[in-house]
Amino acid sequence: MTIHDTHPFAVGQPRRPLRRFRGRLPAPVTIWSARDGDAPPVGLTVSSMLVADGEPGEVIGLIDPASELFHGLLRARRWSVSLLGHADRQLSDAMAGLAPAPGGPFRLASWRDTPWGPVLATSPGWLGARLVGEPVEAGWSMLVRGVVESVEIDETVAPVAYVRGNYRQL
Repeated sequence: MTIHDTHPFAVGQPRRPLRRFRGRLPAPVTIWSARDGDAPPVGLTVSSMLVADGEPGEVIGLIDPASELFHGLLRARRWSVSLLGHADRQLSDAMAGLAPAPGGPFRLASWRDTPWGPVLATSPGWLGARLVGEPVEAGWSMLVRGVVESVEIDETVAPVAYVRGNYRQL
């Protein structure tokens, strides 16, 4: 795991105009996670994602091709997406590699096992997806598509968003 010496979306640092534009778009704060058999789970904070409603519905995300999650998704061919609440900010930073996580970020919270991968126990909602086709390059990321096979929502917890380097409670 790499812990960066600067925050990737910090305000005031010289950034490429497109990255600054993207930083002004409110983004979801989710953890994508997968588990391949008895291997330890892998996960990553993902904000570059969307859900396409339909029959079947799909989830689409941009994943770092060097991440453990990307390789775990390719092996497992399924994954979970957990929405995060405002109280999960530290977990989000740890899963993104921005904050320390002694023993690994999965030790910072409670998780439920599902057929799609670990799901944050306190998540405002989660979905389980199965990989469709093969990922394709999109900028410096890999575009991953999955058919949504399961969805659960907890109406009692509000999700959190990320904009201009800050978490915003919704």
